[in-house]
Amino acid sequence: MENNELLEEAKKYGFIQDQQVWLKPFMNYPARQVGDVKESEDDSLVYFAKRFEMFKDKVNNLLERIATSDNKGSFLMKVLHMKEQVGNYDALGDFEKIYYTLSQAEEDINETIQQNRAKNLSIKIDLVQQAEGLSESIEWKEATEALKELRATWIKTGPVEKELTDEIEERFRDAVDKFFERKKNFFEDKKRMLNRTYERYRELIQQSYALQNSEDWEGTTAKLKQLQQQWKEVGGNLPRKTTTKLWSDFRRAHNHFFDRLKQKINNEKQESKEKYYDQNLERKKELAGEAERLLQQNSLNDAVKRAKELQAEWKKVGPVHPSVSDMIWERFIKACDKVFEMSSLEHYIRKRQQSSDESFTEEDGLQARISALKDFIKSDKNELEVLESNLGKLSDSPGSDSFRSMLQGKIRNFNRKINTKQELIEMFKGQLSAISR
Repeated sequence: MENNELLEEAKKYGFIQDQQVWLKPFMNYPARQVGDVKESEDDSLVYFAKRFEMFKDKVNNLLERIATSDNKGSFLMKVLHMKEQVGNYDALGDFEKIYYTLSQAEEDINETIQQNRAKNLSIKIDLVQQAEGLSESIEWKEATEALKELRATWIKTGPVEKELTDEIEERFRDAVDKFFERKKNFFEDKKRMLNRTYERYRELIQQSYALQNSEDWEGTTAKLKQLQQQWKEVGGNLPRKTTTKLWSDFRRAHNHFFDRLKQKINNEKQESKEKYYDQNLERKKELAGEAERLLQQNSLNDAVKRAKELQAEWKKVGPVHPSVSDMIWERFIKACDKVFEMSSLEHYIRKRQQSSDESFTEEDGLQARISALKDFIKSDKNELEVLESNLGKLSDSPGSDSFRSMLQGKIRNFNRKINTKQELIEMFKGQLSAISR
């Protein structure tokens, strides 16, 4: 609005007297001073007309908010506050129109409030009936959640008429309190029952711990089995975490005893096994010792025959302790190998002599044997090289495991035979040295 228009509006509702700006009387409100003339009279009138426009804008803004709000009742106090300002706001304008506008808004809000309270009453009656229906429920979890939801809805639901408020609030509260009192009593009874169950379990645990270090193996085994049966008969419905903890304590005592019993049995078995191992070891030592003396005490043919017999006897002897198994076996098979290698060597020398119709001096014979053994070793090493090459070419797949084991076994045998031949060479060299002296 232009200043000229504002001035005209101001003069309709106000006037200047003794350098003071006055608002004309309206409705039941008398004329009152709203300000002083600061510069010119017209400027002062325009200033207070503008203030009225500002006040009117506030009112219009409030009315727009009320129109777009779902909770119109919340604006009642704001409307009443603005109505109060009509009588004391320092401005010049049509306050009477604003008053009636705000009064209409107040009336509309009150009507809405009445409608809402009737609606709220209907909602709360329904909530009361639902709460009263749940008050006797024994579905504690489901009913608790349902009542919490009802209570949340109750809080969100607006007020009812004041004369009905106390009665309906009391009915709802009584229904809710009745359920939670029953729930409280139920769980207190349950807790007492669970406490009795808990104490029974504790008794069984204490009895078990009292027996866990017993040396009466047979009698204690029977008693612990009885306690296990009694545990099953306790029943009850303790929380899972508590039951797990109690069961763990109970089993710990039982496991302690039965682990001791198992260890005792294992010790007895081990003692028997060690005795068995010792007997077998003594027998294998005897066989190995005899195999080592074969070349000294028998003809070569008899030594070969006896070596084969010793190998057959070896197979009949049971196992020895793993810590000495490889050692005693290597000792035995090495002694047997020496017999067989000597037999093969002598067979080769005889054939050589027969084919060449030659005879050896003792020294020539020893040299011939050393030379033959070196040739045998060279042949063995060629075979060994082929085996090791084949082993290196194998893939890492599980399908190759059996073939790998076979090759590794042959490689070990060749290495052992080569070592045996080398020992024989050293033996013959020693005999040569003795002749040369």
